[in-house]
Amino acid sequence: MIIVKKLEEIKSVYNEKKINVTIGNFDGVHLGHKEFLSEIKKDSIRFNSKFVVVTFVPHPLQILRAQSGFLINTFEERRTLLEACGVDYLLEIDFTRDFSTLSPEDFLTNYIFSFSGIEKIFLGHDFAFGANKSGDFKFAKDFCESKKTELILQKEFKVANEAVSSTEIRNAISTGNIPKASSLLGRDYFLSGRVIKGEGRGKKIGFPTANMGYDKGLLIPMKGVYITQTIINNMTYNSITNIGYNPTFNTGYEIHVETHLLDFTLDIYGEVIKVMFLKKIRDEKKFPSVNDLVEQIDLDVKIAREYFKK
Repeated sequence: MIIVKKLEEIKSVYNEKKINVTIGNFDGVHLGHKEFLSEIKKDSIRFNSKFVVVTFVPHPLQILRAQSGFLINTFEERRTLLEACGVDYLLEIDFTRDFSTLSPEDFLTNYIFSFSGIEKIFLGHDFAFGANKSGDFKFAKDFCESKKTELILQKEFKVANEAVSSTEIRNAISTGNIPKASSLLGRDYFLSGRVIKGEGRGKKIGFPTANMGYDKGLLIPMKGVYITQTIINNMTYNSITNIGYNPTFNTGYEIHVETHLLDFTLDIYGEVIKVMFLKKIRDEKKFPSVNDLVEQIDLDVKIAREYFKK
């Protein structure tokens, strides 16, 4: 997958003549996204067109509402997930307040139809664009007809009669319903980041943890303890992960993501890890003493071992 800043680059640098285009945020690249992207890829192969995704960095809500802590994936992770869907070119448009005031016509003229070889444009069933999202499907259809370009609207994608959306996945993550989040994503929900220096308390009580430094734009699951698997240098290890404020030690107000890897003794400080969330065991709790905490962690580990035996 090649990342471009303008669609003109595709023609001037890579000498492509025909492209299929879709536009969206694609946060999470969930089952609905994958189904949609798969159909575009099939069409692109059939008609010998290249597949282009147009998206935005940062996410519009981060600019328009100063919203943070809601993304399912980092932008780098989104790139990897889109590439796995067979995307040939990814146009990442810098989203600014000035950009948000563009009319739908100016957006299509300046950012999409700057490339003359667009065969088809595919739009999600709920996607709108331009200032105040005034560019709806009818506007896009009329505009595309004037350019002799076919416009195709995606049908709403459902699993067990439930609509699949980034919003539903965020709701599942924020309430600790990891199985539901993963089922809508079509993959295990994960967080990734570099192991950073922590307080070292886990090691002192016999349960060393990898303290993850995570992107603050990400949505972090509901506080509690989770059964997880952790990927380090392409190797997968069984683990449990605590998300919370460490209330037993009163460490402050920043949420920590700390993972204890079962039967693991290597030093991974500074390594990038990916923690795959499988199931929530319990809520976060403040314990009367460190001994009570140790007893609970020991029980958490036993529950995780039983889970992995199944």
